[in-house]
Amino acid sequence: MGSLFRSEQMCLAQLYLQSEAAFACVSKLGELGLVSFTDLNPNVNAFQRKFVNDVRRCDEMERKLRFLERELKKDQIGVYDNGDNPPAPAPREMIELEAKFEKLENDMKEINTNQEALKKNFLELTEMKQILMKAQHFFEEMDRFDTTEDEALIDPNTPQTVAAAGKLGFVAGVILRSKLPSFERVLWRACRGNVFLRHAEIEMALEDPVTGDVVNKSVFIIFFQGDQLRNRVQKICEGFMTSLYPVPEMPPEGLHNLEMNVTSKIQDLQLVLNQTEDHRHLVLTQVALNIRVWFIKVRKIKAIYHTLNLFNVNIAEKCLIAQCWCPTNDLGKIQDALRYGTEVSGSSVASILQQVTTEEQPPTYNRTNMFTESFQGIIDAFGVSTYQEVNPAPFTIITFPFLFAVMFGDFGHGLLMLVFGLVLVIREKFYLAQKSADSEIWDMIFGGRYMILFMGFFSMYTGFLYNECFSRSFNVFGSSWNVSAMNFDAVTLGNASALDLDPVTPGVYRGYPDNYINGSGYPYPYGMDPIWQSAENKITFQNSYKMKSSIVLGFAQMLFGLTLALYNHIYFKDRLSIICEWIPQMIFIWCIVGYLCVIILFKWITWKDPASAPSLLIGLINMFMFTAPSKADGTFLYTGQSTVQIFVVLMIVFCLPWMLLAKPAVIYYRRRQKANRYAPLKSDSSTTRGLENPNFAEDVGKSQRNYNLAGGEMADDVPIIEQDQLDVESNSIQQTEPDPDEKDFSEIMILQIIHTIEFSLNCISHTASYLRLWALSLAHSELSEVLWTMVMHIGLSMAPPAGPIVTYAVFWFFAVLTVGILLVMEGLSAFLHALRLHWVEFQSKFYKGQGYAFLPFSFESIIQGRVDE
Repeated sequence: MGSLFRSEQMCLAQLYLQSEAAFACVSKLGELGLVSFTDLNPNVNAFQRKFVNDVRRCDEMERKLRFLERELKKDQIGVYDNGDNPPAPAPREMIELEAKFEKLENDMKEINTNQEALKKNFLELTEMKQILMKAQHFFEEMDRFDTTEDEALIDPNTPQTVAAAGKLGFVAGVILRSKLPSFERVLWRACRGNVFLRHAEIEMALEDPVTGDVVNKSVFIIFFQGDQLRNRVQKICEGFMTSLYPVPEMPPEGLHNLEMNVTSKIQDLQLVLNQTEDHRHLVLTQVALNIRVWFIKVRKIKAIYHTLNLFNVNIAEKCLIAQCWCPTNDLGKIQDALRYGTEVSGSSVASILQQVTTEEQPPTYNRTNMFTESFQGIIDAFGVSTYQEVNPAPFTIITFPFLFAVMFGDFGHGLLMLVFGLVLVIREKFYLAQKSADSEIWDMIFGGRYMILFMGFFSMYTGFLYNECFSRSFNVFGSSWNVSAMNFDAVTLGNASALDLDPVTPGVYRGYPDNYINGSGYPYPYGMDPIWQSAENKITFQNSYKMKSSIVLGFAQMLFGLTLALYNHIYFKDRLSIICEWIPQMIFIWCIVGYLCVIILFKWITWKDPASAPSLLIGLINMFMFTAPSKADGTFLYTGQSTVQIFVVLMIVFCLPWMLLAKPAVIYYRRRQKANRYAPLKSDSSTTRGLENPNFAEDVGKSQRNYNLAGGEMADDVPIIEQDQLDVESNSIQQTEPDPDEKDFSEIMILQIIHTIEFSLNCISHTASYLRLWALSLAHSELSEVLWTMVMHIGLSMAPPAGPIVTYAVFWFFAVLTVGILLVMEGLSAFLHALRLHWVEFQSKFYKGQGYAFLPFSFESIIQGRVDE
């Protein structure tokens, strides 16, 4: 399975790039997406790096493009996408892009300013026209207003001089329709009822020139008397942000002529607005054709300069030094990319790639495609695999949908899920082209389309095995039970609500008493017999079958996990873990869970009489109590069972100290041996001095080099023996210093105790955890049957002509509940439980997940937004 079974072999490399070729080389590496650069300037502030000004220029260009993008969305103009992926432009092209974006931004801002001013004038003229139209009617009413009546605005007792000066004034304007009620109340209270307000709605909707929103307004005119009320009314109008317009007092003919003049200006302004809108649309259309390409170019340039800021600048050599992780198998492609970048830039000095030896743990890189990506995502969500350890993803492709299907087993529900996944896979290119980033839930569902397809397929398989399709069974091979062989009379059949079928009676069970393995007859060829669908003891029968099947499946998956752990130990050449951990763990799990599965299969195959079938649970408890099995208490299975079970328990007890003490004891012994290896030796020989001084060989080599540099003779200024050698005393005791990476022995012992207890308890708890396969399968089956009985059965049980009509109506209700509850909710529940079984029960046997992901510098990931720039 290549790198999917085990992560790619990685190497740490150093790149030496000439300054003029660095941009082109990094650009080509970004197109490849095979290198992950490390920061060689961790202590340098982001604002003090070499290419920070270039990054700022890219940020400014991106800001201008986002401004143009907002204008496109405002005018509802779609961005043209032809799928082009242009290369990163050269640095000299940045000046042209900056000038182009600057011009487009200024043009759009100027167009917006002019358009806003024109729309504001258009709105004012429109409102003025509406006021003139309504004012004629208002003034006519004012002429008919009799100021001599009781409700006159001027008190009759007022002196004649004041009354003569009390001519009515008025203010006209436009207000938002939503503010009119509160405006009227404030006017009444503030002016104490000494104003007369008339208003009328504007039938046409008006556009706000600033926000572009459509608003509804009303025309109003306020009559009052005196300058004090005028000031008060004007302040209230300002507070409610009304638009006031001067309306001259003239005859209706004059107002009509003024209205015609305003209408003419509106028509002229509308023509100018249309031309401005056409020009704006033309400019934005040209932007829509190229803005996607511009975004890609700017983001690529920005990503390149971000990456160059990670490099170390060698001013003396005029080169940039980079350090990166890359797959060993792709070194040839990386060297070709560096060669291409050097040629494109015209540099005379070739770029150099050099592997570096390091003890640092490399990143984990598992190659994926559209099919394996979702399954690998499940594994990485738990934890990225440690470098070069076994990757569970290829096995999860099969085991995850299968365990899901065990809990979701229904042929009809699986078929619906299969069709849904098949539609997503067939229309894969169409949905990928949509690139809907607005719905994360849809992106998640679409990303797992192959997983949904497999889950549907396996659900159909297990549904056929359970013989369930929307909780109904289908008789494919013919039932193995024959009711007529019981010879029930008509009275018995008519009065009894349920009858027992005795499989021992000849003819009741097909093939009995022919010898079919255990002499029970010939069962249904595949899966469950359809007669169980109508049996009263259906749940009892299915409980027993599914419960034991869950234990067997769980043991098989845990055993497979331990087998993968052996592959890890062999690959990392960890013989100590194989002998001191893996072997006792394998014996331990076989003796507890394995023995239980063996007796389950033994009972299934060989036992004949259901009435005297032994209890496996009580037998397992008695095994640890050292209670001999007997037929009286219903625990006897086979001859020699007591001896076998005593041996199994002793092996379990023996494995516990093996797992607990063997590995720490060997480590302790090795450390003692390593410490005793450097015992004091009293001798003046060169061998002894070499043992006492680990640098002795290096010092001799240094003297030899000095000799060679002197032209074959020992130079006078070069000492024959270094002073470091003279400082070594013959009676000194040289001891090895402890390795800083080595753990303290007490820590090793504590970890071993924890791991031993954890594994021992997990053998029981994880086995019990697999019973969720039985529980959810039973719950799904019963819920499906309840839904059929309580909903669909209503219409099917009714006679014509009402039956078909009710069935048609009930069917849609049944379909909605089936999809919403059984497929979505139950499917999500089964998915989460299958996820837990893989993360905890399966992967805990071999998977550490202590690595870190390989995040390559890739333009594709940056453009799609999967990683930050």
